Amino acid sequence: MLCVGLDPDPTRFPESVDRDARGVLDFCRTVVDATAHTVCSFKPQIAYFSALGAERELELLCAHIRSSAPHAVLILDAKRGDIGSTAERYAVEAFERYGADAVTVNPYLGTDSLEPFLAHRDKGTIVLCRTSNPGGADLQNLRVDGTPLYEHIARLAVDDWSHKGEVALVVGATVPDELRRVRSIVGDLPLLVPGVGAQGGDVVATVTAGIDSSGYGMMINSSRAVLYASGGSDWIDATRRAAEATRDEIRAASTR
Repeated sequence: MLCVGLDPDPTRFPESVDRDARGVLDFCRTVVDATAHTVCSFKPQIAYFSALGAERELELLCAHIRSSAPHAVLILDAKRGDIGSTAERYAVEAFERYGADAVTVNPYLGTDSLEPFLAHRDKGTIVLCRTSNPGGADLQNLRVDGTPLYEHIARLAVDDWSHKGEVALVVGATVPDELRRVRSIVGDLPLLVPGVGAQGGDVVATVTAGIDSSGYGMMINSSRAVLYASGGSDWIDATRRAAEATRDEIRAASTR
């Protein structure tokens, strides 16, 4: 259930890796090759590429993931949220330009902002529900008719959006109580769970709260703790070991 997030920050690269767009591609491809045997999914974050003008490199990275790790779900972490023809263009960007299997989206603009993504059959729309950042509670825990807003999103996902297309939800590992609550609402709907590793989410608490009826059902994301396990010459081996250790921790927790 491990998802490795690809958030390439050139300021944290080992000295042997160039700090330009080509270096970003080389770094991420090396991470993919070192960790592919440990993952169910990879999640490149689009901002880390577009900020450097490295959209072409992101295209090449996505193609590399599809060819070298065909078992892995390719998630474009873009958190798009707009309406009408703009949302349609964002869906084309994710699914056709980058060839992603799934994309993260923001539901704040409502159902019609999600429909262009849901219309792409056999593609995943991963909706922000209860995020891992501390400020997520500012809005997501606001009570609407006595119920936290994130619960309304979970119910919309299972009662409405999942009938229009393939839907998953983002729920943070840093909020295991909310994670457990979302799982109780959505049944076996898949969950993308960021927040383990550098953000401090507990793997055992996450797995206990979030697994589905099959004992799986989550893509548990770790980014910085894997990518930057070492800044030295051993960085590739350190990245591999960090991914393997996280995978093994998840496995152990799921069999408790």
